[in-house]
Amino acid sequence: MLSSLHIENIAVIEKADIELGSGLNILTGETGAGKSIVIDAINAVLGERVSKDIVRSGSDQARVTALFTNISENNVKLLEELGYPVDDDGNLLIQRTISADGKGSCRINGLPSTISMLRTIGRTLVNIHGQHENQSLLSPEKHLYYLEQIGDLTPLHEEYKKAYHTMCEIRDELEQSRMDESLKARKMDMLQFQIDEIESANLRPGEEEELIAQRDLYRNAEKIAISISSARELLTGGDGGMGAIGQVSEAVSHLNNAGMYVETMAELGQKLESLLYDLEEYAEELRDYFSQLDFEPEDLEQVEERLAVIRRLTSKYGKDEQEVLEYLEQAKRELESIELSDIRAEKLQKELKLAEEKARELAKNLSEQRHKAAKMFEDNVNEQLKYLDMPNVRLMVYIEPVELGPNGIDRVEFLIAANPGEPPKPLAKIASGGELSRIMLALKSVMADADDIDTLIFDEIDTGISGFAANKVGIKLRTISGKRQVICVTHLAQIGAQAHHHFLIKKTVRNGRTYTDVTPLDYEGRVQELARIIGGTISHAALEAAKEMLSQVG
Repeated sequence: MLSSLHIENIAVIEKADIELGSGLNILTGETGAGKSIVIDAINAVLGERVSKDIVRSGSDQARVTALFTNISENNVKLLEELGYPVDDDGNLLIQRTISADGKGSCRINGLPSTISMLRTIGRTLVNIHGQHENQSLLSPEKHLYYLEQIGDLTPLHEEYKKAYHTMCEIRDELEQSRMDESLKARKMDMLQFQIDEIESANLRPGEEEELIAQRDLYRNAEKIAISISSARELLTGGDGGMGAIGQVSEAVSHLNNAGMYVETMAELGQKLESLLYDLEEYAEELRDYFSQLDFEPEDLEQVEERLAVIRRLTSKYGKDEQEVLEYLEQAKRELESIELSDIRAEKLQKELKLAEEKARELAKNLSEQRHKAAKMFEDNVNEQLKYLDMPNVRLMVYIEPVELGPNGIDRVEFLIAANPGEPPKPLAKIASGGELSRIMLALKSVMADADDIDTLIFDEIDTGISGFAANKVGIKLRTISGKRQVICVTHLAQIGAQAHHHFLIKKTVRNGRTYTDVTPLDYEGRVQELARIIGGTISHAALEAAKEMLSQVG
């Protein structure tokens, strides 16, 4: 529920702290005192659209903070889905700042939020009745939900939705398998061509890299041959000359001679002899490699042709040989799937028939239960409307047959006939704010256990009523507040007397500026305020009448 509301610089309210309680919270005050501003502030902190003109004149920004306590499990789940964990006590703190330039910011439990997310959360916390744009009951999309909540039909609807989802999945798969025959033939031809093209190439992962190295070798074979030949000639000596090997060999011989007399020279000779063997091995390697450079021009041509084949395939089917081979396997699977599609389609057709029969059976059962719940709902609401002194207003739950869909075979909408002989109309077309609020009150009375929104706000609910009807409205509000927190703005003493918590909204002028104060009233304060509402001026008779009203409430 909404436990506390902090308002700064909203219109004529410079600063106000309102500690709301469970049960029925009543706001009263003279016309123009600013009662609607409190509702505007609540709207703002719930993420609804507000004008920058709401910022108090002379202030840079306005701020509204709302603390909700003991929020429902559904609210906790929604907050967690949006990334806003609730504290261990189940509290939720919402803050909104509106700047005079039209900008602003939002925070949920201290974390930054967008207006959209704030609005999503806000509409699950509070219902404000009396303003057409902010009433979930005016939306036909919500009527089916309410009807099923009242009839406890949610489990049955969930069972139907699973069956409907299964039916849709089978139908979609069947549609995909029912490819046009000419399209199927073209698709199969294309896949077969791709498979043959790739398979005929006999690709091997890494082959392109090897071929590029071979091509580079062939293209530069002459330069390589000259270099290798020169290097080998320097080692071996070439045409009768003495190369490095011969010179090292002589050096070894001289050192061996010296080693007969000097031991260290013998050791050095051995090391040099080891180097001589290495040089001879290198010379052999150069000779072998040189012999490999003997190739025909068509060898280079074949390498180029093979590279062209690989590059043609990689340009069409993947960035390298591995991806092309993976595409080949995918194409084989797809071709096999199409070839087997007729068999699969026949099986799916049988499955679809069974799934559709099950879905229609569940939808029919769900529809029957909705009609039963609708009759009970109509009777209960119309009884409440009579109690609220609206005997000529009748509610009808209109259930229109529709094609099988996510919600079954019904479209549900609440209709109202405002006067005898008039056809029922959608709730959204009811013009009178006060009449609409009382209809909402009747609906909420019946749906108190079904609706999971903890705080209800009624504005303009007393428009056009007085006397006995007003007393009934007040009693009904107090009854509803036994299960939901109710906040109500009223001009009628009969309603105000029913409050568990009574707040006076009062406008004053200080130092040439207008201020609105919100004050919780004790018993004496309530007597004074109710007396003012009853008589306009606080007379002895009005005071006695106020006391009598309070004593009857208890």
